[in-house]
Amino acid sequence: MYIVHVFIHVKPACIESFKQATIENARNSLGESGIARFDIVQHHDEETKFVLIEVYRSAVDPARHKETDHYKRWRDTVEPMMAEPRTNTKYLNVFPDEMGWNLK
Repeated sequence: MYIVHVFIHVKPACIESFKQATIENARNSLGESGIARFDIVQHHDEETKFVLIEVYRSAVDPARHKETDHYKRWRDTVEPMMAEPRTNTKYLNVFPDEMGWNLK
């Protein structure tokens, strides 16, 4: 598995709009064959900070995801909502192994 954590800081006035757009993107993303999970978490104490936890089946799947219409729509919608540019960190799974993920 190829796991990407995307760190996002949004403007306070945009929290709810960001959540709505991001949930729509996540729902559509789960329909992609290369995505095993797509989670959205919000910081407990700093409500303007979010992490997207994207679990891909291979290292080539993030690039495929970025070519989808729903990703492009999300990117263009949320860009002006961000307080700073988003960043990401990439990981490989240790536990569970591939069979332990909620695979389609």
